[in-house]
Amino acid sequence: MRSGHPFTASCCGIVPGKCRGNMRAIPEDIIQQAIIWRREIHARPEIGLQEFNTSAKISSLLREYDLEVHTNIAGTGVVGVLRHGAGPAIALRADIDALPIKENNAVAWCSTSPGTMHACGHDGHTAILLGAARYLSQTRAFNGTVYFIFQPAEENAGGGRLMVEEGIFTRFPVSAVYALHNWPGLPVGEVAVSAGPMMASQDNFFITLTGVGCHAAMPEKGADPVLAGAHLITALQTIMTRRLSPLESAVISVTQLQAGEAINVVPQTMHVSGTLRCLSQAARARCQTLMAEYVEQLAQPFGVTGSIRWEYGYPVTVNHAQQAKILADAARHVPGITQVHTQLSPSMAAEDFAYFLEACPGAYLWLGADGPTPGATLHNPHYDFNDQLIAPGIGLWVSLVERSLGPVSVTSEDSL
Repeated sequence: MRSGHPFTASCCGIVPGKCRGNMRAIPEDIIQQAIIWRREIHARPEIGLQEFNTSAKISSLLREYDLEVHTNIAGTGVVGVLRHGAGPAIALRADIDALPIKENNAVAWCSTSPGTMHACGHDGHTAILLGAARYLSQTRAFNGTVYFIFQPAEENAGGGRLMVEEGIFTRFPVSAVYALHNWPGLPVGEVAVSAGPMMASQDNFFITLTGVGCHAAMPEKGADPVLAGAHLITALQTIMTRRLSPLESAVISVTQLQAGEAINVVPQTMHVSGTLRCLSQAARARCQTLMAEYVEQLAQPFGVTGSIRWEYGYPVTVNHAQQAKILADAARHVPGITQVHTQLSPSMAAEDFAYFLEACPGAYLWLGADGPTPGATLHNPHYDFNDQLIAPGIGLWVSLVERSLGPVSVTSEDSL
């Protein structure tokens, strides 16, 4: 997941859902085995599109549990197929890649790959999905097909986009696709899922302001791009406050500035870069148009020219209403999940599961990760996945499969 602010339950007007917890408990041996897998994967992290050992381990385990296995999808992706009966098909997705961060933890399963670590919990997501595959392969209390999608390169390379572009839902057609992410800031035992936007879009911008260099003692002989840039940086913030509706959500963050080398010279160019994050495609398009106008128009009074280049990132992660309801209801029946939050503020972080949700109905859920003493946040060198999430995580996927695909007839009185 691309970094952003953690969800805080106390500030989001959350209405907890009723939790019945009447599903069978996941056997302890499956939970403990999944924890072992998680720590083994944590110790050997691999960054996006280089998850060769991780993919090999996933494939081997899926075959061990009699799943049909497809490899080399979007490079290092894996899909396991479990069929039982002629019912419909759904997909469950876990991301498998690590981050280029040096780990600073003193645990036995600490990263053995220099400068690389699982700082976002994808090791845990993978272990949870493997545990669900093992359990469901043994019990088969459903009627249909489950596709277990192990996706590479969520963090930077957009493995979700690559899978969709390769036609994953043509090759493995499903009625719905689901994913989860561990969520520091939300207590263990609580989950959050709602219809509509869950995560923001994220695009990088690179602005170049070109003026005329001159001696700092004679600024009238040049055209100062730094002065123009200073005005532009503050002006960009008025896009959110005066050009967008107050009901829209967007944030423009200028994060890098570069200009000049000599202290007594007005430079010829200034580079301004940062990120744009939005919670709707309309706001995203509007902000990009306005930023281009601001760059061109605000540079002119200073005798400077401006240009903007975009590096388009992930779109908005938008949950489909029906699938969000199905996922929330499944969570209410899982032992260990005590609250299901269905009214929440989205995160301004970004997630490439958005591409899956553009191509197929589905939903994305946050799995609470904070224990009595909250640990490090995501993308932090001190972060380590909380293994207390393994049992409810496996339980969530099992509950979803058994309730979505039967054969048990289920009537839900709950709604989002």
